[in-house]
Amino acid sequence: MSGKSITIEQVRLYMSSRKQGQTQAQSSAKAGVSERSGRRIEGYGVGVLEPKERDWRTRKDPFAAVWEGEIVPLLEGQPRLNATTLFEDLQDRHPGKYSSATKRTFQRRVKAWKALHGADKEVIFRQVQEPGRLGLSDFTELKDIEITIAGEPLEHRLYHFRLAYSGWSYIKVVLGGESYSALAEGLQEALWRLGGAPLEHRTDSLSAAYKNLAAETRADFTERYEQLCAHYSMEATRNNRGVSHENGAVESPHGHIKRRIAQALLLRESSDFPSLQAYRDWLDALLGRFNRRVSAALAVERAHLQGLPARRTTDYSEQVVSVTTSSTIDVRRVLYSVPARLIGERLRLHIYDDRIEAFVGATRAITLGRVYPVKRERARCIDYRHLIGALTKKPQAFRYSQLREDLLPNATYRTIWHHLDSHLDGRAACKHMVAILALAAGGDCEQALGAYLLERFAGGDIPSLHALEQRFAAAHQRSEQRAAVPSTAQHPLALYNSLLPSHSQATELH
Repeated sequence: MSGKSITIEQVRLYMSSRKQGQTQAQSSAKAGVSERSGRRIEGYGVGVLEPKERDWRTRKDPFAAVWEGEIVPLLEGQPRLNATTLFEDLQDRHPGKYSSATKRTFQRRVKAWKALHGADKEVIFRQVQEPGRLGLSDFTELKDIEITIAGEPLEHRLYHFRLAYSGWSYIKVVLGGESYSALAEGLQEALWRLGGAPLEHRTDSLSAAYKNLAAETRADFTERYEQLCAHYSMEATRNNRGVSHENGAVESPHGHIKRRIAQALLLRESSDFPSLQAYRDWLDALLGRFNRRVSAALAVERAHLQGLPARRTTDYSEQVVSVTTSSTIDVRRVLYSVPARLIGERLRLHIYDDRIEAFVGATRAITLGRVYPVKRERARCIDYRHLIGALTKKPQAFRYSQLREDLLPNATYRTIWHHLDSHLDGRAACKHMVAILALAAGGDCEQALGAYLLERFAGGDIPSLHALEQRFAAAHQRSEQRAAVPSTAQHPLALYNSLLPSHSQATELH
Protein backbone atom coordinates (compact mmCIF):
# COMPACT_ATOMS: atom_id res chain seq x y z
CA MET A 1 0.00 0.00 0.00
CA SER A 2 1.41 3.34 -1.11
CA GLY A 3 2.60 5.72 1.61
CA LYS A 4 2.77 3.13 4.43
CA SER A 5 5.80 1.25 5.68
CA ILE A 6 5.73 -2.51 5.92
CA THR A 7 5.77 -3.76 9.49
CA ILE A 8 7.88 -6.58 10.86
CA GLU A 9 4.70 -8.62 11.47
CA GLN A 10 3.81 -8.41 7.77
CA VAL A 11 7.31 -9.55 6.83
CA ARG A 12 7.07 -12.57 9.15
CA LEU A 13 3.65 -13.53 7.81
CA TYR A 14 4.86 -13.21 4.19
CA MET A 15 7.99 -15.32 4.77
CA SER A 16 6.02 -17.94 6.73
CA SER A 17 3.60 -18.31 3.81
CA ARG A 18 6.47 -18.65 1.33
CA LYS A 19 8.08 -21.37 3.44
CA GLN A 20 4.79 -23.27 3.33
CA GLY A 21 5.00 -23.35 -0.51
CA GLN A 22 2.63 -20.56 -1.41
CA THR A 23 3.36 -18.26 -4.36
CA GLN A 24 4.53 -14.67 -4.11
CA ALA A 25 1.07 -13.45 -5.07
CA GLN A 26 -0.64 -15.66 -2.45
CA SER A 27 1.84 -14.72 0.28
CA SER A 28 1.61 -11.01 -0.53
CA ALA A 29 -2.18 -11.06 -0.38
CA LYS A 30 -2.09 -12.90 2.94
CA ALA A 31 0.37 -10.39 4.42
CA GLY A 32 -1.55 -7.37 3.05
CA VAL A 33 1.25 -6.05 0.80
CA SER A 34 1.68 -5.73 -2.95
CA GLU A 35 3.36 -8.42 -4.97
CA ARG A 36 6.16 -5.96 -5.75
CA SER A 37 6.70 -5.39 -2.01
CA GLY A 38 6.86 -9.13 -1.60
CA ARG A 39 9.70 -9.35 -4.07
CA ARG A 40 11.49 -6.54 -2.25
CA ILE A 41 11.05 -8.38 1.05
CA GLU A 42 12.66 -11.48 -0.42
CA GLY A 43 15.40 -9.44 -2.03
CA TYR A 44 16.69 -6.83 0.37
CA GLY A 45 13.95 -6.06 2.94
CA VAL A 46 13.72 -2.47 1.64
CA GLY A 47 10.93 -0.39 3.15
CA VAL A 48 10.47 -2.62 6.20
CA LEU A 49 9.85 -0.66 9.40
CA GLU A 50 11.98 -2.04 12.23
CA PRO A 51 10.43 -1.69 15.69
CA LYS A 52 11.95 1.07 17.81
CA GLU A 53 12.37 1.26 21.52
CA ARG A 54 9.97 3.81 22.99
CA ASP A 55 11.79 6.56 24.91
CA TRP A 56 8.76 8.61 25.88
CA ARG A 57 5.88 8.17 28.31
CA THR A 58 2.40 7.48 26.99
CA ARG A 59 0.82 9.17 30.00
CA LYS A 60 1.81 11.44 32.85
CA ASP A 61 3.79 9.88 35.72
CA PRO A 62 1.38 9.81 38.70
CA PHE A 63 4.27 9.61 41.22
CA ALA A 64 6.57 12.27 39.75
CA ALA A 65 5.90 14.69 42.64
CA VAL A 66 6.85 12.26 45.40
CA TRP A 67 9.20 9.68 43.91
CA GLU A 68 12.59 11.36 44.30
CA GLY A 69 11.72 13.36 47.41
CA GLU A 70 9.78 10.80 49.49
CA ILE A 71 9.96 7.27 48.11
CA VAL A 72 13.63 6.96 47.12
CA PRO A 73 14.94 8.15 50.55
CA LEU A 74 12.75 5.52 52.24
CA LEU A 75 14.02 2.77 49.93
CA GLU A 76 17.63 3.81 50.49
CA GLY A 77 17.18 3.93 54.27
CA GLN A 78 15.17 0.72 54.61
CA PRO A 79 15.80 -1.56 51.60
CA ARG A 80 13.53 -4.31 53.03
CA LEU A 81 10.41 -2.13 52.76
CA ASN A 82 8.05 -3.64 50.19
CA ALA A 83 5.95 -1.79 47.63
CA THR A 84 2.61 -2.45 49.35
CA THR A 85 3.81 -0.93 52.63
CA LEU A 86 5.19 2.12 50.86
CA PHE A 87 2.03 2.61 48.80
CA GLU A 88 -0.28 2.41 51.82
CA ASP A 89 1.96 4.86 53.67
CA LEU A 90 1.81 7.19 50.65
CA GLN A 91 -2.00 7.05 50.66
CA ASP A 92 -2.05 7.91 54.39
CA ARG A 93 0.25 10.93 53.91
CA HIS A 94 -1.61 12.18 50.81
CA PRO A 95 -5.31 11.38 51.42
CA GLY A 96 -7.39 11.04 48.26
CA LYS A 97 -4.50 11.70 45.87
CA TYR A 98 -3.38 8.16 45.02
CA SER A 99 -6.13 5.68 44.21
CA SER A 100 -5.71 1.92 44.45
CA ALA A 101 -5.88 1.77 40.64
CA THR A 102 -2.29 3.08 40.55
CA LYS A 103 -0.94 0.49 43.00
CA ARG A 104 0.30 -1.91 40.29
CA THR A 105 2.17 0.94 38.58
CA PHE A 106 3.81 1.85 41.89
CA GLN A 107 4.82 -1.78 42.51
CA ARG A 108 6.53 -1.97 39.11
CA ARG A 109 8.40 1.28 39.84
CA VAL A 110 9.65 -0.06 43.19
CA LYS A 111 10.66 -3.38 41.66
CA ALA A 112 12.60 -1.65 38.88
CA TRP A 113 14.34 0.71 41.37
CA LYS A 114 15.44 -2.22 43.56
CA ALA A 115 16.78 -4.07 40.52
CA LEU A 116 18.85 -1.04 39.47
CA HIS A 117 19.82 0.55 42.77
CA GLY A 118 18.91 -1.89 45.56
CA ALA A 119 21.16 -4.06 47.71
CA ASP A 120 22.60 -7.35 46.50
CA LYS A 121 20.37 -10.35 47.14
CA GLU A 122 21.48 -13.60 48.72
CA VAL A 123 23.23 -15.93 46.32
CA ILE A 124 22.62 -19.67 46.59
CA PHE A 125 25.73 -21.67 45.71
CA ARG A 126 24.69 -25.03 44.28
CA GLN A 127 26.69 -27.81 45.87
CA VAL A 128 28.38 -30.80 44.28
CA GLN A 129 27.01 -33.87 46.05
CA GLU A 130 29.58 -36.57 46.73
CA PRO A 131 28.45 -40.17 47.27
CA GLY A 132 28.38 -41.22 50.90
CA ARG A 133 29.03 -37.74 52.28
CA LEU A 134 25.68 -36.30 53.41
CA GLY A 135 22.43 -37.61 54.85
CA LEU A 136 19.64 -35.30 55.98
CA SER A 137 16.69 -35.59 58.36
CA ASP A 138 13.57 -33.48 58.62
CA PHE A 139 9.93 -33.67 59.72
CA THR A 140 6.95 -32.77 57.58
CA GLU A 141 3.15 -32.82 57.81
CA LEU A 142 0.45 -33.97 55.39
CA LYS A 143 -1.45 -30.71 55.72
CA ASP A 144 -3.99 -31.27 52.94
CA ILE A 145 -4.37 -35.03 53.44
CA GLU A 146 -6.38 -36.61 56.26
CA ILE A 147 -5.46 -40.20 57.13
CA THR A 148 -7.95 -42.17 59.22
CA ILE A 149 -7.46 -45.42 61.12
CA ALA A 150 -10.68 -47.44 61.32
CA GLY A 151 -12.57 -44.22 60.67
CA GLU A 152 -10.74 -42.14 63.31
CA PRO A 153 -8.47 -39.25 62.18
CA LEU A 154 -4.78 -39.94 62.78
CA GLU A 155 -2.84 -36.97 64.15
CA HIS A 156 0.70 -37.54 62.92
CA ARG A 157 3.63 -36.22 60.97
CA LEU A 158 6.33 -37.90 58.90
CA TYR A 159 10.03 -38.26 59.66
CA HIS A 160 12.01 -38.13 56.40
CA PHE A 161 15.64 -39.25 55.92
CA ARG A 162 17.34 -38.75 52.55
CA LEU A 163 20.77 -39.29 51.04
CA ALA A 164 21.81 -36.16 49.17
CA TYR A 165 23.73 -37.91 46.37
CA SER A 166 21.44 -40.79 45.35
CA GLY A 167 18.12 -39.43 46.63
CA TRP A 168 17.33 -42.66 48.55
CA SER A 169 14.63 -41.90 51.14
CA TYR A 170 13.09 -43.40 54.24
CA ILE A 171 9.85 -42.27 55.89
CA LYS A 172 8.46 -43.11 59.32
CA VAL A 173 5.08 -42.24 60.82
CA VAL A 174 5.57 -40.08 63.93
CA LEU A 175 2.68 -39.77 66.36
CA GLY A 176 4.13 -37.01 68.52
CA GLY A 177 6.24 -33.95 67.80
CA GLU A 178 9.80 -33.41 66.61
CA SER A 179 11.28 -35.13 69.64
CA TYR A 180 14.67 -36.71 70.18
CA SER A 181 13.13 -40.19 70.39
CA ALA A 182 11.33 -39.70 67.04
CA LEU A 183 14.56 -38.47 65.41
CA ALA A 184 16.76 -41.18 66.93
CA GLU A 185 14.37 -44.04 66.22
CA GLY A 186 13.70 -42.91 62.64
CA LEU A 187 17.36 -42.23 61.86
CA GLN A 188 18.54 -45.58 63.16
CA GLU A 189 15.81 -47.48 61.30
CA ALA A 190 16.85 -45.67 58.11
CA LEU A 191 20.57 -46.43 58.57
CA TRP A 192 20.03 -50.11 59.33
CA ARG A 193 17.67 -50.49 56.40
CA LEU A 194 20.26 -48.73 54.22
CA GLY A 195 23.10 -50.87 55.55
CA GLY A 196 25.53 -48.02 56.13
CA ALA A 197 25.99 -44.47 57.39
CA PRO A 198 27.08 -41.26 55.61
CA LEU A 199 29.99 -39.16 56.84
CA GLU A 200 27.75 -36.24 57.85
CA HIS A 201 24.18 -36.01 59.15
CA ARG A 202 22.35 -32.68 58.90
CA THR A 203 19.07 -31.47 60.39
CA ASP A 204 17.39 -28.12 60.69
CA SER A 205 17.10 -26.66 64.20
CA LEU A 206 14.22 -29.03 65.04
CA SER A 207 12.47 -25.89 66.23
CA ALA A 208 9.21 -27.56 67.29
CA ALA A 209 11.07 -29.56 69.90
CA TYR A 210 14.00 -27.26 70.55
CA LYS A 211 12.91 -23.66 70.88
CA ASN A 212 10.68 -24.11 73.95
CA LEU A 213 13.18 -26.10 75.99
CA ALA A 214 15.00 -24.78 79.01
CA ALA A 215 18.74 -24.17 78.65
CA GLU A 216 19.70 -27.37 80.52
CA THR A 217 17.26 -29.46 78.47
CA ARG A 218 18.53 -27.94 75.22
CA ALA A 219 22.07 -28.81 76.21
CA ASP A 220 20.99 -32.39 77.01
CA PHE A 221 19.12 -32.62 73.69
CA THR A 222 22.20 -31.42 71.79
CA GLU A 223 24.53 -33.76 73.70
CA ARG A 224 22.31 -36.80 73.07
CA TYR A 225 22.01 -35.95 69.37
CA GLU A 226 25.77 -35.60 69.03
CA GLN A 227 26.29 -38.90 70.88
CA LEU A 228 23.83 -40.58 68.52
CA CYS A 229 25.77 -39.35 65.48
CA ALA A 230 29.10 -40.26 67.08
CA HIS A 231 27.86 -43.83 67.59
CA TYR A 232 27.58 -44.09 63.80
CA SER A 233 30.78 -42.05 63.17
CA MET A 234 28.76 -39.26 61.53
CA GLU A 235 29.50 -35.56 61.93
CA ALA A 236 26.41 -33.89 63.46
CA THR A 237 25.53 -30.60 61.76
CA ARG A 238 22.57 -28.20 61.71
CA ASN A 239 21.68 -25.62 59.10
CA ASN A 240 21.36 -21.99 60.17
CA ARG A 241 18.02 -21.15 61.76
CA GLY A 242 15.54 -19.83 59.20
CA VAL A 243 17.72 -20.71 56.20
CA SER A 244 15.72 -23.61 54.82
CA HIS A 245 17.61 -23.91 51.53
CA GLU A 246 20.64 -25.20 53.47
CA ASN A 247 18.49 -28.27 54.12
CA GLY A 248 17.10 -28.16 50.59
CA ALA A 249 18.21 -31.67 49.67
CA VAL A 250 15.46 -32.98 51.96
CA GLU A 251 13.09 -29.97 52.16
CA SER A 252 12.38 -29.91 48.42
CA PRO A 253 11.72 -33.68 48.07
CA HIS A 254 9.05 -33.39 50.80
CA GLY A 255 6.75 -31.99 48.15
CA HIS A 256 7.51 -34.77 45.66
CA ILE A 257 6.81 -37.50 48.17
CA LYS A 258 3.65 -35.85 49.50
CA ARG A 259 2.33 -35.53 45.95
CA ARG A 260 3.03 -39.22 45.41
CA ILE A 261 1.17 -40.05 48.62
CA ALA A 262 -1.80 -37.93 47.53
CA GLN A 263 -1.90 -39.56 44.10
CA ALA A 264 -1.56 -43.08 45.54
CA LEU A 265 -4.47 -42.39 47.91
CA LEU A 266 -6.59 -41.25 44.95
CA LEU A 267 -5.69 -44.47 43.14
CA ARG A 268 -6.53 -46.45 46.29
CA GLU A 269 -9.85 -44.54 46.49
CA SER A 270 -9.61 -44.31 50.26
CA SER A 271 -7.42 -42.71 52.92
CA ASP A 272 -8.80 -44.99 55.66
CA PHE A 273 -6.69 -47.90 56.93
CA PRO A 274 -7.74 -50.77 59.20
CA SER A 275 -4.78 -50.23 61.55
CA LEU A 276 -1.75 -48.04 62.11
CA GLN A 277 0.51 -50.91 61.03
CA ALA A 278 -1.44 -51.25 57.77
CA TYR A 279 -0.81 -47.54 57.06
CA ARG A 280 2.90 -47.94 57.84
CA ASP A 281 3.17 -50.98 55.56
CA TRP A 282 1.40 -49.09 52.75
CA LEU A 283 3.83 -46.17 53.07
CA ASP A 284 6.81 -48.57 53.03
CA ALA A 285 5.57 -50.16 49.80
CA LEU A 286 4.96 -46.74 48.23
CA LEU A 287 8.44 -45.52 49.16
CA GLY A 288 9.95 -48.76 47.87
CA ARG A 289 8.60 -47.94 44.42
CA PHE A 290 9.93 -44.39 44.81
CA ASN A 291 13.41 -45.67 45.73
CA ARG A 292 13.64 -48.12 42.84
CA ARG A 293 14.16 -45.23 40.42
CA VAL A 294 17.44 -44.30 42.19
CA SER A 295 18.78 -47.86 42.47
CA ALA A 296 21.73 -47.18 40.13
CA ALA A 297 22.86 -44.09 42.04
CA LEU A 298 22.30 -45.90 45.35
CA ALA A 299 24.59 -48.74 44.25
CA VAL A 300 27.34 -46.15 43.69
CA GLU A 301 26.67 -44.44 47.03
CA ARG A 302 26.54 -47.65 49.09
CA ALA A 303 30.15 -48.32 48.18
CA HIS A 304 31.11 -45.06 49.94
CA LEU A 305 29.00 -45.45 53.10
CA GLN A 306 30.58 -46.26 56.45
CA GLY A 307 29.96 -49.61 58.06
CA LEU A 308 27.42 -49.84 60.89
CA PRO A 309 28.37 -50.49 64.52
CA ALA A 310 27.69 -53.84 66.18
CA ARG A 311 24.40 -52.63 67.73
CA ARG A 312 22.02 -49.72 67.84
CA THR A 313 22.28 -47.04 70.47
CA THR A 314 19.62 -45.60 72.75
CA ASP A 315 16.69 -44.15 70.80
CA TYR A 316 14.36 -43.50 73.72
CA SER A 317 14.17 -41.25 76.74
CA GLU A 318 13.97 -42.62 80.27
CA GLN A 319 11.82 -41.87 83.30
CA VAL A 320 11.37 -43.62 86.63
CA VAL A 321 7.86 -43.59 88.11
CA SER A 322 6.04 -45.17 91.03
CA VAL A 323 2.74 -46.98 90.50
CA THR A 324 0.04 -45.34 92.63
CA THR A 325 -2.55 -47.15 94.73
CA SER A 326 -5.00 -46.41 91.89
CA SER A 327 -2.80 -48.59 89.63
CA THR A 328 -1.77 -45.62 87.49
CA ILE A 329 1.43 -43.84 86.46
CA ASP A 330 1.86 -40.24 85.32
CA VAL A 331 4.06 -39.79 82.27
CA ARG A 332 4.43 -36.40 80.57
CA ARG A 333 0.98 -35.07 81.46
CA VAL A 334 -0.75 -38.37 80.63
CA LEU A 335 -2.24 -40.73 83.23
CA TYR A 336 -1.79 -44.39 82.22
CA SER A 337 -3.27 -47.44 83.90
CA VAL A 338 -1.10 -50.52 84.53
CA PRO A 339 -1.95 -53.98 85.88
CA ALA A 340 -2.84 -53.85 89.58
CA ARG A 341 -0.08 -56.33 90.44
CA LEU A 342 2.41 -53.48 89.85
CA ILE A 343 0.99 -51.20 92.58
CA GLY A 344 3.81 -49.90 94.75
CA GLU A 345 6.54 -50.82 92.24
CA ARG A 346 9.03 -48.35 90.78
CA LEU A 347 9.04 -48.73 87.03
CA ARG A 348 11.84 -47.68 84.72
CA LEU A 349 10.27 -46.44 81.51
CA HIS A 350 11.71 -46.42 78.02
CA ILE A 351 9.68 -43.73 76.24
CA TYR A 352 9.52 -44.05 72.46
CA ASP A 353 7.52 -41.99 69.99
CA ASP A 354 4.68 -44.53 69.74
CA ARG A 355 4.99 -46.68 72.88
CA ILE A 356 6.21 -46.86 76.48
CA GLU A 357 8.04 -49.95 77.72
CA ALA A 358 7.94 -50.38 81.51
CA PHE A 359 10.60 -52.44 83.31
CA VAL A 360 10.75 -53.93 86.79
CA GLY A 361 14.48 -54.25 87.29
CA ALA A 362 15.78 -55.61 84.00
CA THR A 363 12.53 -57.39 83.08
CA ARG A 364 9.99 -55.75 80.81
CA ALA A 365 6.66 -55.82 82.61
CA ILE A 366 4.32 -54.14 80.12
CA THR A 367 4.23 -52.12 76.91
CA LEU A 368 1.76 -49.23 76.67
CA GLY A 369 0.63 -47.35 73.58
CA ARG A 370 1.87 -43.75 73.70
CA VAL A 371 -0.78 -41.02 74.03
CA TYR A 372 -0.23 -37.31 73.42
CA PRO A 373 -2.28 -34.63 75.19
CA VAL A 374 -4.00 -32.05 73.02
CA LYS A 375 -2.66 -28.49 73.27
CA ARG A 376 -0.44 -29.34 76.24
CA GLU A 377 -3.44 -30.26 78.41
CA ARG A 378 -3.58 -33.40 80.55
CA ALA A 379 -4.89 -36.68 79.14
CA ARG A 380 -5.72 -40.23 80.27
CA CYS A 381 -5.08 -43.67 78.82
CA ILE A 382 -7.01 -46.16 80.94
CA ASP A 383 -7.40 -49.83 80.00
CA TYR A 384 -10.26 -51.45 81.92
CA ARG A 385 -8.51 -54.83 81.63
CA HIS A 386 -5.85 -53.58 84.07
CA LEU A 387 -8.41 -52.72 86.77
CA ILE A 388 -11.38 -55.00 86.22
CA GLY A 389 -10.11 -57.70 88.61
CA ALA A 390 -10.11 -55.25 91.51
CA LEU A 391 -13.37 -53.63 90.39
CA THR A 392 -15.31 -56.91 90.42
CA LYS A 393 -14.58 -57.16 94.17
CA LYS A 394 -16.23 -53.77 94.82
CA PRO A 395 -18.48 -52.96 91.83
CA GLN A 396 -20.23 -50.06 93.59
CA ALA A 397 -16.97 -48.08 93.33
CA PHE A 398 -17.66 -47.78 89.61
CA ARG A 399 -20.41 -45.13 89.86
CA TYR A 400 -18.37 -42.34 91.42
CA SER A 401 -14.92 -43.38 90.23
CA GLN A 402 -12.86 -40.52 88.79
CA LEU A 403 -11.95 -42.93 86.00
CA ARG A 404 -15.50 -44.11 85.26
CA GLU A 405 -15.80 -42.71 81.73
CA ASP A 406 -12.25 -43.85 80.93
CA LEU A 407 -13.02 -47.40 82.06
CA LEU A 408 -15.68 -47.67 79.33
CA PRO A 409 -13.66 -48.71 76.26
CA ASN A 410 -15.72 -47.00 73.54
CA ALA A 411 -18.98 -45.31 72.60
CA THR A 412 -20.83 -48.65 72.52
CA TYR A 413 -20.08 -49.34 76.18
CA ARG A 414 -20.91 -45.77 77.17
CA THR A 415 -24.34 -46.32 75.59
CA ILE A 416 -24.66 -49.62 77.49
CA TRP A 417 -23.88 -47.92 80.80
CA HIS A 418 -26.37 -45.10 80.27
CA HIS A 419 -29.07 -47.62 79.34
CA LEU A 420 -28.41 -49.78 82.42
CA ASP A 421 -28.26 -46.74 84.69
CA SER A 422 -31.62 -45.49 83.45
CA HIS A 423 -33.43 -48.89 83.59
CA LEU A 424 -32.01 -50.51 86.74
CA ASP A 425 -31.57 -49.32 90.30
CA GLY A 426 -28.17 -47.85 91.15
CA ARG A 427 -26.57 -50.91 92.76
CA ALA A 428 -27.83 -53.32 90.12
CA ALA A 429 -26.66 -51.04 87.28
CA CYS A 430 -23.10 -50.89 88.69
CA LYS A 431 -22.99 -54.64 89.29
CA HIS A 432 -24.31 -55.36 85.80
CA MET A 433 -21.85 -52.98 84.10
CA VAL A 434 -18.81 -54.26 85.98
CA ALA A 435 -19.79 -57.87 85.21
CA ILE A 436 -20.16 -57.00 81.52
CA LEU A 437 -16.68 -55.43 81.47
CA ALA A 438 -15.25 -58.48 83.25
CA LEU A 439 -16.89 -60.77 80.70
CA ALA A 440 -15.56 -58.65 77.80
CA ALA A 441 -12.04 -58.85 79.24
CA GLY A 442 -12.08 -62.49 80.31
CA GLY A 443 -13.91 -63.78 77.24
CA ASP A 444 -12.02 -61.61 74.75
CA CYS A 445 -15.35 -60.65 73.21
CA GLU A 446 -15.57 -56.89 73.68
CA GLN A 447 -16.90 -56.07 70.21
CA ALA A 448 -19.29 -59.02 69.90
CA LEU A 449 -20.65 -58.54 73.41
CA GLY A 450 -21.24 -54.82 72.89
CA ALA A 451 -23.08 -55.36 69.60
CA TYR A 452 -25.24 -58.13 71.13
CA LEU A 453 -26.25 -55.96 74.10
CA LEU A 454 -27.26 -53.03 71.89
CA GLU A 455 -29.34 -55.38 69.79
CA ARG A 456 -31.14 -56.77 72.87
CA PHE A 457 -31.64 -53.28 74.31
CA ALA A 458 -33.28 -52.21 71.05
CA GLY A 459 -35.72 -55.11 71.52
CA GLY A 460 -36.60 -53.92 75.04
CA ASP A 461 -34.69 -56.65 76.86
CA ILE A 462 -31.78 -56.55 79.35
CA PRO A 463 -30.12 -60.00 79.33
CA SER A 464 -29.25 -61.52 82.69
CA LEU A 465 -25.62 -61.89 83.65
CA HIS A 466 -26.01 -65.68 83.74
CA ALA A 467 -27.35 -65.70 80.15
CA LEU A 468 -24.47 -63.52 78.97
CA GLU A 469 -21.90 -65.75 80.65
CA GLN A 470 -23.46 -68.85 79.11
CA ARG A 471 -23.42 -67.27 75.66
CA PHE A 472 -19.98 -65.65 75.62
CA ALA A 473 -17.82 -67.25 78.30
CA ALA A 474 -18.77 -70.76 77.14
CA ALA A 475 -18.05 -69.84 73.51
CA HIS A 476 -14.65 -68.49 74.52
CA GLN A 477 -13.83 -71.67 76.45
CA ARG A 478 -14.78 -73.86 73.49
CA SER A 479 -12.54 -71.73 71.23
CA GLU A 480 -9.63 -72.10 73.66
CA GLN A 481 -10.14 -75.86 73.89
CA ARG A 482 -10.11 -76.21 70.11
CA ALA A 483 -6.92 -74.17 69.95
CA ALA A 484 -5.32 -76.30 72.67
CA VAL A 485 -5.92 -79.63 70.85
CA PRO A 486 -2.57 -80.58 69.31
CA SER A 487 -2.56 -81.44 65.65
CA THR A 488 -1.11 -84.90 64.97
CA ALA A 489 0.04 -86.43 61.73
CA GLN A 490 -0.19 -90.15 61.03
CA HIS A 491 3.28 -91.61 60.65
CA PRO A 492 3.95 -93.99 57.72
CA LEU A 493 2.98 -97.60 58.42
CA ALA A 494 6.20 -98.76 56.77
CA LEU A 495 8.09 -97.59 59.89
CA TYR A 496 6.71 -100.60 61.74
CA ASN A 497 8.90 -102.85 59.52
CA SER A 498 11.95 -101.54 61.36
CA LEU A 499 10.67 -103.22 64.53
CA LEU A 500 10.68 -106.70 62.95
CA PRO A 501 13.73 -108.93 63.74
CA SER A 502 14.09 -109.94 60.11
CA HIS A 503 14.35 -106.28 59.04
CA SER A 504 17.03 -105.58 61.68
CA GLN A 505 19.14 -108.55 60.55
CA ALA A 506 18.83 -107.53 56.91
CA THR A 507 19.98 -104.01 57.79
CA GLU A 508 23.05 -105.31 59.68
CA LEU A 509 24.04 -107.61 56.80
CA HIS A 510 23.73 -104.81 54.34
